Amino acid sequence: MDKGFWKAGHPPTLLSAFLYFDLSFMVWVLLGPLAVHIARDLGLTPAQKGLMVATPLLAGALLRLVMGVLVDHLRPKRAGAIGQLIVMAALAVAWLAGVHSFGQVMLLAVFLGVAGASFAVALPLASRWYPPHYQGAAMGIAGAGNSGTAIAALFAPSLAKAFGWNAVFGLALAPLALVFLVYLAFARDSPDCPPAKKLSAYLAVLRDRDAWWFMFFYCVTFGGFSGLASSLTVYFNDQYGLDPVKAGFYTALCVFAGSLMRPIGGALADRVGGIRSLLVLYTLASACLWLVGRDLPEAWMALTALVAGMLWLGMGNGAVFQLVPQRFRREIGVMTGLVGMAGGIGGFLLAAGLGYSKQLTGGYSTGLTIFAALALLAWVGLLSVKQRWRTTWGAVHIAGARV
Repeated sequence: MDKGFWKAGHPPTLLSAFLYFDLSFMVWVLLGPLAVHIARDLGLTPAQKGLMVATPLLAGALLRLVMGVLVDHLRPKRAGAIGQLIVMAALAVAWLAGVHSFGQVMLLAVFLGVAGASFAVALPLASRWYPPHYQGAAMGIAGAGNSGTAIAALFAPSLAKAFGWNAVFGLALAPLALVFLVYLAFARDSPDCPPAKKLSAYLAVLRDRDAWWFMFFYCVTFGGFSGLASSLTVYFNDQYGLDPVKAGFYTALCVFAGSLMRPIGGALADRVGGIRSLLVLYTLASACLWLVGRDLPEAWMALTALVAGMLWLGMGNGAVFQLVPQRFRREIGVMTGLVGMAGGIGGFLLAAGLGYSKQLTGGYSTGLTIFAALALLAWVGLLSVKQRWRTTWGAVHIAGARV
């Protein structure tokens, strides 16, 4: 990262956006690492387990659009503060009152979706401070907060074993409160925030076919990342008989790989162009997911392939968001919400699909293979728009950056 990057924007806001995103994502996927314990105590089926870990992803996806609207109308900092208070209140109620049925855990899952909607706040909060040629790096650093999913996988199973899984909801409140105070103290809205639009203007962007392409591309990259982050603890437990703590460690390795590579993917896209990066990354990610879907005989083999797959998906997340601000800079709030919504829906489909794949076929191969095919379809789609993008809005003299 060159020195000009740190002078171009507002580092305290970038750090605040990262921390807010990080802890929100930790909570967003919290039911995944706890799923083995919860399913055992509540007597859930494989399909119910898949639906339980997938529901926060779907709720977060839909709420991202709502948060995108709030970002443009209330500005990012205030919208983020509201979201954090709702999540902390939901966790406090779950901790103090307890969760005793599948219905109650599903209700909590919906509220945890508010944490997933942080995506639509943290990225524009950081992005609006930086010029076009630093968008990949800025969005990558803020977006690296998805490493919070690794924190959940690493610590939640051990805490559940020591204190009970319901206590984990209360323990999560401490770091959330600390980050909330940091956020209030250091985050600042950019003076370049565009004026709020009428609600009809948010629907207008959907008439642009490029918006749908970006939604599909992120549905694959972030959908793969978030769906696997929520499901891998259950996968390693079911497929290889690992205990929840060890399965959580394996999941954390995979998620750390994807999270740490997101800013690298954004910076790489700044250097060589987001399109070129994504063409390579979709190919590699598809190959890794297809390999895992072949039911590898040893857990370490699956772990190796999944770490590699998450690396490419994480880099792909950064590359997609190097492109989005170039095409929709004035609509970045609503586009972040729309693209983030599509990513969450992709995660829901993958996580729920893995659960149903296990219940209907006895394994996870079908679900993984279908998603690998979806990554190849994204590759074909990107190839089909490459020439048009590079000769219209993506021309260097227009975008001000490589696409």
